Amino acid sequence: MQLAGKVALVTGAGAGIGRASALGFAAAGASVVAVDLDEAAAIGTADRIRAAAGTAVAVQADVSLAADIYRMFDEATRVFGGVDIVHNNAGLISGEPLWPDGSLERVATVIAVNLGGVAMGTQQGIVELRKRGGGVIINTASVAALGPLPSDPVYSATKAGVVRIVESCVGFAAEGIRVNAVLPGMVDTDMTMKHTGDGTRPAVWLGPVLASIQLLDPAEIAAAVLELVLDDSVVGECRVIRNRYAKDPA
Repeated sequence: MQLAGKVALVTGAGAGIGRASALGFAAAGASVVAVDLDEAAAIGTADRIRAAAGTAVAVQADVSLAADIYRMFDEATRVFGGVDIVHNNAGLISGEPLWPDGSLERVATVIAVNLGGVAMGTQQGIVELRKRGGGVIINTASVAALGPLPSDPVYSATKAGVVRIVESCVGFAAEGIRVNAVLPGMVDTDMTMKHTGDGTRPAVWLGPVLASIQLLDPAEIAAAVLELVLDDSVVGECRVIRNRYAKDPA
């Protein structure tokens, strides 16, 4: 798929991977619907796109709510006539206190956003892409989907669920709808550097890990997202983007 003249909807577009993805789509010629729970952050991304002569609209939405999922797609249709690309990127990590000492309310929220938001965004995305005769959905999972994460099994489980959703949607390629995923390692975002911990710092357990690897740049993940969109042969791929060692291991 060539991006010029297309419309891309990105959730969690106010920062990190989502913002990098939105900027990447815009630089390639797509109009962007920048969706975020934080309205000011969504507006900031849309403003950056417009400042670079791109086209964008900001939408405040909570992807854990069905009404907001409908509304973000409705706004894309109202402003741009529909969508061709959906990047279901919004996500949370449980943070401290670590499992099992956090609140049940936090567990429910992480599941609702990470899995529920992606499930609803994928389902409604397919409905909307059918109206355009096809398109691409990219879901953000994580390398945490590939194995146990004792410090945050809820996060790991939700990301494994995202992978299962992608793998279960391969058949929609017959309708011209390709569903894929990116599975990043640790990325230099607030989620890693603040929200794994108490909101101001990384989790204590991350210290040795961060000392041994190079954090991925959000732009690296956005580049992988764009590659999956551009390559019409890619269907049901869950592309792993691993961290590099800070130093070559002995």
